[in-house]
Amino acid sequence: MDKQTIKSEEEIKIMAEGGAKLARIKQELEKNIKEDGNAFDIENLAVKLIEKEGGEASFKMVPGYSWATCINLNKGLVHGIPLKNVVFKKGDVVSVDIGFFYKNFHTDTSFTVGLRVEKEIEKFLEAGKRALVKAIQEVSIGKRIYDISGAIQDEIEKNGYSPIKALVGHGVGKHLHEEPQVPCFRIGERQISQEIINGLTLAIEVMYAMGSSEVVFEPDGWTISMRDGKISALYEETVAATTHGPFILTEA
Repeated sequence: MDKQTIKSEEEIKIMAEGGAKLARIKQELEKNIKEDGNAFDIENLAVKLIEKEGGEASFKMVPGYSWATCINLNKGLVHGIPLKNVVFKKGDVVSVDIGFFYKNFHTDTSFTVGLRVEKEIEKFLEAGKRALVKAIQEVSIGKRIYDISGAIQDEIEKNGYSPIKALVGHGVGKHLHEEPQVPCFRIGERQISQEIINGLTLAIEVMYAMGSSEVVFEPDGWTISMRDGKISALYEETVAATTHGPFILTEA
């Protein structure tokens, strides 16, 4: 993970410009997650939209990874390769992660869609959305990363689900993955957790599962899935800490 970079107001404006473009891309991708569709077509659409918006695919800059998106189904949590044989069907939970590189800065966002899922799964997905909102509210100067992590953990666990412990959110900016790490659960003591300061930019990721939090690598070498095979989900926004409060950069 690269060293943390604190952003100036001008740099945050640039990131917000790129983030707004990424938000438009995300909205278009979400509209195209449909039954009988497939991950490869979503990937191709993402590539076209990134080019149209005048940026580059952040994930293609990750050594060894050749795609603009990571797309996962059901037990798949993160880093799923967007292949044609990943076909969406009724009852599936589809997660899409995408990064956008624009004017020398990255932004990063994720969303999850349920395709005519049962009410139990709808409830599961709503918990993740709420957890992300509550986590973003903690991006306040003088608070700590511990507070963001705690907001995620509390909302996920009170609904009976498991925050993921093997993976973390992260700082983002000139590098896709910067310090600090932003876990989905509390680690250590609050007073030694990193303080949130003006200009800190974070990719806050809510990663959680209906069952155990234990994960496993799939044979493709990239996809990380739930060991018990139960449903997982992912929600993420890039957020800046400012003197006016949290600024969600990946909003249209």
